[in-house]
Amino acid sequence: MHPKLNRRYFLLLVSLLLIQHIPGSLCQNGGEYETCGAPFQCAGIGGISYPFYGGNRPNYCGYPGFQLSNCQGDVPILTISSIRYRVLEIDNTRKTVRVAREDLWNTTCPRFLYNTTLEENIFLFLPNDQNITLHYGCFTSSGQPIPLQLPSMFPCNVNRTSSSFFTLGGAFPSIPGFGAPIRCETNISVPVNETAARLLAVSSASIVLLQDALASGFSLQWSANNTACENCNQSGGVCGTNLDPLSFACYCANGPFSSTCNSAETENAAGSGKNKTGMNIGLSIAGAVLAGIGLGWLIFHYRQKKKQRLAAQSTETMSKDLLHPPSKSISTPPSATFTRSIPSYPSSKSDFGRSSFYFGVQVFSYSELEEATNNFDPSRELGDGGFGTVYYGVLADGRIVAVKRLYENNFKRVEQFMNEVEILTRLRHKNLVTLYGCTSKRSRELLLVYEYIPNGTVADHLHGKRSKSGLLSWAVRLNIAIETANALAYLHKSDIIHRDVKTNNILLDNDFHVKVADFGLSRLFPNDVTHVSTAPQGTPGYVDPEYYQCYQLTEKSDVYSFGVVLVELISSLQAVDTNRHRLDINLANMAVNKIQNHTLHELVDLSLGFETNSVVRRMATLVAELAFRCLQQERDMRPSMEEVLEVLRGIQSEDLNAHKVEVVDILIDDEVGPLKGSVAPSSPDSVVTDKSVSTSTPNSSG
Repeated sequence: MHPKLNRRYFLLLVSLLLIQHIPGSLCQNGGEYETCGAPFQCAGIGGISYPFYGGNRPNYCGYPGFQLSNCQGDVPILTISSIRYRVLEIDNTRKTVRVAREDLWNTTCPRFLYNTTLEENIFLFLPNDQNITLHYGCFTSSGQPIPLQLPSMFPCNVNRTSSSFFTLGGAFPSIPGFGAPIRCETNISVPVNETAARLLAVSSASIVLLQDALASGFSLQWSANNTACENCNQSGGVCGTNLDPLSFACYCANGPFSSTCNSAETENAAGSGKNKTGMNIGLSIAGAVLAGIGLGWLIFHYRQKKKQRLAAQSTETMSKDLLHPPSKSISTPPSATFTRSIPSYPSSKSDFGRSSFYFGVQVFSYSELEEATNNFDPSRELGDGGFGTVYYGVLADGRIVAVKRLYENNFKRVEQFMNEVEILTRLRHKNLVTLYGCTSKRSRELLLVYEYIPNGTVADHLHGKRSKSGLLSWAVRLNIAIETANALAYLHKSDIIHRDVKTNNILLDNDFHVKVADFGLSRLFPNDVTHVSTAPQGTPGYVDPEYYQCYQLTEKSDVYSFGVVLVELISSLQAVDTNRHRLDINLANMAVNKIQNHTLHELVDLSLGFETNSVVRRMATLVAELAFRCLQQERDMRPSMEEVLEVLRGIQSEDLNAHKVEVVDILIDDEVGPLKGSVAPSSPDSVVTDKSVSTSTPNSSG
């Protein structure tokens, strides 16, 4: 036998023998059970347990998003969606926490004006809480100061002629004997508890009551593996979180388990027998060190050999692909005017994981993408979706990419993963995100590698961290609508339904051109059926109500979601916002009501020039009408995406002017317009007086 091989086998034998003699005391858990089970006190609140952590309580004892800071101060601080809250009370039995906004503590004039928003996957408002709205910089429509001193006014003037006041919900107060409407530069919504809201509802409500209401706070219901934690506690364990990969952990006296202390498996089972002599412990530690060195050397040698073997196989595969590039065509409906061919790389799901290419895209190793993202550094997170987190990365060849890391590597996620890869590699369109590659399904984690789109999402620019930039003019928004509709029409021609159309999935490049992303919820749509019956998936606020009720997925489900996107583009409001009046929480319902009641001016973002620019006014009204048709409850009442695209192009090119269309002034004339009392208009005639105009405008080139 070769001398090198003799040394390898000798080291392996010694390592195994030494490992057998390591006492059970060295195999015990790392103390999570004792650490996480100990009483936790932060500032003035004691008896705190999972899912909270902070201070001297490690993060593995809690759940992400529940970190408490200022534990040495007078009150704990909980940060939710970048807003700091004072924690007033924690009820572990009801899974609720009562908080008050730090920026509104003892003041009604914060430095920055933010609405109260939540991370909806872990926090929910309680139904008894009510919103109050703080209005800042208010004056009459003619620019004059409000003539009467309202009881609800408070001293926070933006300038000498403006006032600030609060209201329950969002409606402006009525001023007896004064008919001019009130205008305010800005406002914010803050929830308060039911008792405080009842006091503020009285006519004599004052600044003192307002400050008391803000200081009393409001309650939130939390969701952090609640059921799993209850089961763990009942089995005698302590709840916590595995950080890599992120998953629930039940810490027990004999080690951590995945669910309860009665689980059949554990990664760190307690060893039997403890040798308490110092000599044995010392020998065991020395043996463990030697064993680690030996095993480390063997693993390193094995990996090096494996890398060399995979590199050789990869080179051979790529050479074959280049020498023999067979192609296949993807069939399209007769109405489609495009054809495309792609190389016929290994494409079966059984081949996925054994080839350097899958459906024609590169298969990356986990280590490559780990290095590209700096070990998935949290500071590189670009966004967080329903199925995974996206990271900024730089590949070894210098390409800047976005790496999507799926949450769990279970069967459902693998199926989802393969579906997304297959769909993305089949499609090529200027308004669809490009897929560079993926990991093997046998990889440690499932990862997708996309082109990096640098300018954020439409949601970011409308009501997110980039909303203050003011870069989304009306022309830009209309172009975003057209390019998004173009991408969805292309998908529908290819028999594919996106199923998760929303502004968070519409990316923008530096020139504000659209890249529609996240096909993780897509399904290949059969040619021979009219719908697919499947469990409802998608994002609240965007889901087709008929799909949700009947489990029938069609192309019109995307049309409904796109209707919500159109309303977001003209209003700059979120699809779901619990800070709004309960009837307006859902933006789709709010938009339908505003249009039917001839109050579109209350919906449109006034910064677009709706009231001062007649062209914007006309075009925004027509887009609102189109959105109204897309949001019909019955799918048969909605237009197709191709028709939507044609109407939008017609609005952009002003082709409707050739028909001498006269737009109804729905803000002034409340008596005109078939929308009044209407439920399901069948055409844009509901906002135009010339009924000779058809629902489809001439299709412009491009």
